[in-house]
Amino acid sequence: MADPSTYRPAPGAIPTSPGVYRFRDAHGRVIYVGKAKSLRPRLSSYFQDLAGLHPRTATMVTTAASVEWTVVGTEVEALQLEYSWIKEFDPRFNVKYRDDKSYPELAVTLNEEYPRVQVMRGAHKKGVRYFGPYGHAWAIRETVDLLLRVFPVRTCSNGVFKRARQVGRPCLLGYIGKCAAPCVGKVSADEHRALAEDFCDFMAGRTGNYLRRLEEQMREAAADLEYEKAARLRDDIGALKRAMEKNAIVLADATDADLLAVAEDELEAAVQIFHVRGGRVRGQRGWVTDKVEDVDTAGLVEHALQQLYGGGESVPREVLVPALPDPVEPLRDWLGGLRGSQVDLRIPQRGDKKDLMATVQRNAQQALALHKTKRASDLTTRSRALQEIADALELDSVPLRIECYDISHLQGEDVVASMVVFEDGLARKSEYRRFQIKGFEGQDDVRSMHEVISRRFRRYLQEREQTGEWAVPEPGEGPLEDDGPEDGPRTEDGRPKRFAYPPQLLVVDGGQPQVAAARRALDELGIDDVALCGLAKRLEEVWLPGEDDPVVLPRSSEGLYLLQRVRDEAHRFAISYQRNKRSKRLTAGELDSVPGLGETRRRALLKHFGSLKKLRAATVDELCEVPGIGRRTAQTVAEALSSRTPAAPAVNTATGEIIEDGVDETTEPVAAAPQTAPSQETP
Repeated sequence: MADPSTYRPAPGAIPTSPGVYRFRDAHGRVIYVGKAKSLRPRLSSYFQDLAGLHPRTATMVTTAASVEWTVVGTEVEALQLEYSWIKEFDPRFNVKYRDDKSYPELAVTLNEEYPRVQVMRGAHKKGVRYFGPYGHAWAIRETVDLLLRVFPVRTCSNGVFKRARQVGRPCLLGYIGKCAAPCVGKVSADEHRALAEDFCDFMAGRTGNYLRRLEEQMREAAADLEYEKAARLRDDIGALKRAMEKNAIVLADATDADLLAVAEDELEAAVQIFHVRGGRVRGQRGWVTDKVEDVDTAGLVEHALQQLYGGGESVPREVLVPALPDPVEPLRDWLGGLRGSQVDLRIPQRGDKKDLMATVQRNAQQALALHKTKRASDLTTRSRALQEIADALELDSVPLRIECYDISHLQGEDVVASMVVFEDGLARKSEYRRFQIKGFEGQDDVRSMHEVISRRFRRYLQEREQTGEWAVPEPGEGPLEDDGPEDGPRTEDGRPKRFAYPPQLLVVDGGQPQVAAARRALDELGIDDVALCGLAKRLEEVWLPGEDDPVVLPRSSEGLYLLQRVRDEAHRFAISYQRNKRSKRLTAGELDSVPGLGETRRRALLKHFGSLKKLRAATVDELCEVPGIGRRTAQTVAEALSSRTPAAPAVNTATGEIIEDGVDETTEPVAAAPQTAPSQETP
């Protein structure tokens, strides 16, 4: 690990001009490329105290051994040079979009004497008209197959075309009417070019006039009793309409635009791009990247636009994005230079374009979720992740069963905990468990963690005792019951097997204090064969019991990715249980705790008497008049309501009027929520 102070440039040596800088490692390899409007403050920011840097930035500067820079004239030049160097050096700490395959496009070679329609990939060529890109080549071929009966442009290769001219016989497409057969002189070069231009006009969205012209020709043919010609034109119109249906209109003003959306988490980001031409979505593409550098949404957008248009992709009149870099003028000027005219780079605020951007955003979120699912379900990747965890924590074997615990509450109320289980790197939801913290009142995450770990492993020891393999220590403070689901594995007599299996690795959400509490709980129970660690969310550091320094896994590590998935799932499960518990508490009424009284009979009582006040005043005989209420239940209800002090009457602060409770005859009054300052749930 290098010390950044050993290669820090001398004070005043860095210019204040725009430029591009490169960090190199000890072997001279470029590991990061960046640009700046002013080089001096930007580079100086890398050489501050490491504790003040983002973890990714700190890793980069300690990996580097030198830094160099190049001064340019404008920010646009800096943008261009940065993109060129990223492509040239492929730095490990720069954002790199994976799955950047070459997407297929529909091309018409107008630069040839006899234009050809074909599927092409890669860089654009001069004189060739492109449409797309498309997600799949078969989508292009389906569209072309429908259009060839109307626009019989040649699709054969130059070799096939030359051979047909030599033998004087067209290929099969020429015989079935899907090629005008210019190779044998059925149409002239000018007539064939006119067909190709009509094909391009139709693909560009100018469809209305052409369809109207065909319909007029069909009616004229029918009027002249040329029914075969009219039928052929009718079929041509049907083929064109089917081709049009494959690209639905999304923008009514025939807009040419690219819409880009980003979905991201702390480690990865997915980019989705919709290409809209003539108001229709003509193509879609997407990338996924590891966030190996400290970059926000605007930075991801800038990198994506560099990669998209730097490779030769045509720039439309509008580019719609979710966030704009600051400053935005260099990027806008660069795009305008590539297009040759002004480009409107902006965030859509209203209307159809904003709605379409929401669709692109949903696609980006789905792409990120699908990528994570594929990554998690890949056996090789999971095996590598488990092995990396075992190596980093110095375990004797890979942790095939991992349990993670998290504490959640809202300002110290409704304190709950969650336990999630991953086996072989996959979630095992049937063994998830949840806990109410009952051993004490108030907010204490460390003490809560100690209670939960104690309860979980005491139950494990109890179930092992039933087989005669373990002795159970004296119970400690706090109840043993858990509030877990009842759909997990069961014993032969039907009881839930809640804690039958121990984990190879126990993970707690938190740092040193939570890890120490969990270790203390395990020691009190005499359990020394379960590995323990904690994952601190702020810097994603892995803490081990008794260690003063954390274990830092690489940001691109599959092991860290798996630990984060486990921790995030525990957090999600705890938060959902805490919210559900809080919701039930806030909506609980006086009848909720009456034993034997369900929702149906509570509603029947309130509907019959009209309010809780009248219900309290009712006698047992009056209660028995309600359908479904027997004398025993009526006595229970009467005793429960008489033993409670009625709540103070509600007052309308505007009029001073006392409000009768139970205005709604069909529902029970809801208890008022406590008035507290806004707060976030604490994981």
